[in-house]
Amino acid sequence: MMPQTPLPDIPPHQPVLIAGPTASGKSALALRIAQGQGGVIVNADASQVYDCWRVITARPSAQEEALAPHLLYGHQPYDADYSVGHWLREVLPLLEQGPRPIIVGGTGLYFTALTQGLAEIPPTPTEVRKQADTLSLEEMRAALDHTTADRIDLQNRARVQRAYEVLTTTGRGLADWQAATPPPPLPIEDCTPIVFDSDKDWLEDRIRRRFDAMMDAGALGEIAAMQERYDPALPSCRAIGVPELMAHYQGQMDEDEARERASVATRQFAKRQRTWFRARMKGWIPYRPA
Repeated sequence: MMPQTPLPDIPPHQPVLIAGPTASGKSALALRIAQGQGGVIVNADASQVYDCWRVITARPSAQEEALAPHLLYGHQPYDADYSVGHWLREVLPLLEQGPRPIIVGGTGLYFTALTQGLAEIPPTPTEVRKQADTLSLEEMRAALDHTTADRIDLQNRARVQRAYEVLTTTGRGLADWQAATPPPPLPIEDCTPIVFDSDKDWLEDRIRRRFDAMMDAGALGEIAAMQERYDPALPSCRAIGVPELMAHYQGQMDEDEARERASVATRQFAKRQRTWFRARMKGWIPYRPA
């Protein structure tokens, strides 16, 4: 494993952005900075906005939240219609008032919207979304314009469905809308942007160990509480590990199989995140944890 890299000098009143793959230790770093310099920790992880999953999505614990202010964690119901646009509108006031934000998470599109701007795309009608929910990933991919298809993660159903819905609703590809993006709310030069550059083997070991910690911390209790409301079409219910643990709870697979499938899904997700960050965050400060 390569050695840890030192943290950069962080101006105490400047916003901090911390991006990185799942299980890499982003939240711990955010808390360390908040306790050392002050600031409010702001969630930038799409799965951690929902109130139904604390343990499974590795949201900060109640004890950690007591050590520093935390915002935009678990503040949405499981069936909320929540997008990058909703998140950005909630973050903008935090840039203008109160303690400086320390924005941490693994959802690259949130950081892109914040530092590069967000296209002002009309909302998707309910009937279009319902129709898209019935289509397979392959059907939606086949309908996309080539420019958009070249720019998004074609293995990520949420991203593909969003692009499909935009094209269906407006007749314009997502890439075309993004080309008309307004100026960014927080340019990179006005903040300290840190991106985790985690060693692959180190990260995979943490992913494997996190499943055990998750189970010990009550993951199946969260699954039991959501069993009657579980809907695999909802973004909240597609959080990494949820489908596998739900199948285990319902007797469709044993714990060892659920563990293996969840670990594989998490590793694949982390790989996509690392690829995305390296391609899109070349101007960020790389940080390799111990």
